[in-house]
Amino acid sequence: MRRKLEGALLDVDGTLIDSNDAHARAWSEAFREIARDVPVVEIRPLIGMGGDKLLPKLGVDPESSVGKTVADRRGEIFLSQYVPRLRPTRGAKGLITRLHREGLRLVIATSAREEELDAMLRQAGLDDLLKRKTSADDAESSKPDPDIIRAALEKGKLTPGAALLLGDTPYDIEAAARAGVESVALLSGGWDADALRDAIAIYEDPADLLTHFTASPFACVA
Repeated sequence: MRRKLEGALLDVDGTLIDSNDAHARAWSEAFREIARDVPVVEIRPLIGMGGDKLLPKLGVDPESSVGKTVADRRGEIFLSQYVPRLRPTRGAKGLITRLHREGLRLVIATSAREEELDAMLRQAGLDDLLKRKTSADDAESSKPDPDIIRAALEKGKLTPGAALLLGDTPYDIEAAARAGVESVALLSGGWDADALRDAIAIYEDPADLLTHFTASPFACVA
């Protein structure tokens, strides 16, 4: 049995904010600017990884001049064109409030850059609810490597057995597992239940988890 639950590690993109499609479009547009056609449909299954993992999947060295140019432009496009339109996922605010009420320590664990993370949280109206944050700036390697999960555990002064990760991609689940943390998954990021099968529980979105909270792993403290 898991030890008493003390904290929740929270992914952001697709989990708390409906931003996965926006990220894919921003990458595609950045590639188009260097005269390379990489369709959104090719990029979308890779969202959830950081750029250090995503670019090699598309045949680009992230340390090359091309890789750095595309990554920088994607960030600029995302911040200027897409962040102003982002919204929280259904029930995100209510779920965060409930987790706080349960006395859990909440720590953001995301592959997003810190500048983007702060902008997204402000746009979605979640910045005042989430103060402990770890981002790509706190880890050498992004998900599915476990660096960000370990950084979030340290930030929250949590042991792996006393925390759960809430995420929406198989990369979240793999990163958490490699850090010794169990995961609860949401379908709100666009992945199906089979892709998220290694999570200990799966819900439609934060609202669905909130509706079934008392029967969820977040309510199981023994």
